[in-house]
Amino acid sequence: MYNEISAAQLQELLKAGEKINLIDVREPDEWAEGHIDSARLIPLSEFQARAHEVHDEDGEIIVICKSGGRSSRVCEYLSRQGYEVTNVHDGMLHWAGNIEA
Repeated sequence: MYNEISAAQLQELLKAGEKINLIDVREPDEWAEGHIDSARLIPLSEFQARAHEVHDEDGEIIVICKSGGRSSRVCEYLSRQGYEVTNVHDGMLHWAGNIEA
């Protein structure tokens, strides 16, 4: 089982300075169109091969994609591996903060 938050809640955590290990699982072309500056890209298509990179950063593991579907699959996978993770259930579609291109 994993936790869920909204994009607005994620934005509040980031504004508050919380230590977050934010992983974006969209594909590189989506990432290039705009992403949250503190996020790291590990595309869903590469995730199993790169899952060892999850703990390359400290902080609460939060996973985001475009609309919450792909990130929920990654959260399900990671939670089965024993990780405590949080899904951004409404994804980048509802992100109102700044984005990097």
